[in-house]
Amino acid sequence: MVFDGVCVLCSGFVRTVVGLDRKNRFRFATAQSPFGEELFQRYGLRTDSYETNLVLVGGAPFIRLDSFIAVMAELGWPWRAAKALLLIPRPLRDWLYERIAKNRYAMFGRKDSCEILSAAIRARVIG
Repeated sequence: MVFDGVCVLCSGFVRTVVGLDRKNRFRFATAQSPFGEELFQRYGLRTDSYETNLVLVGGAPFIRLDSFIAVMAELGWPWRAAKALLLIPRPLRDWLYERIAKNRYAMFGRKDSCEILSAAIRARVIG
């Protein structure tokens, strides 16, 4: 998962995933890291605003709300129930995600630099 490392909401989501991912399926990179930027570029994503997470599951890329759904689905029950969000048409899912993404700093805050990660998260950081 590639995430905005200065976004309080995004960092909180990573901490939550680490706590729930008992099988250690996910690895993490900040979008601001060279590796994160490389992955964003590879999948045609902007590298100036980081308004989406990028999640790779089985080699398939997921962005916007679909990235959240893909992560939750991998974590098993009851988190897998998030797949019900796929019933919302993609344009509406993307619109909802983009409203939060564009306002995430105002709503949840922004750090001056990437968060100092816990040992549990550092062990799963790539790049």
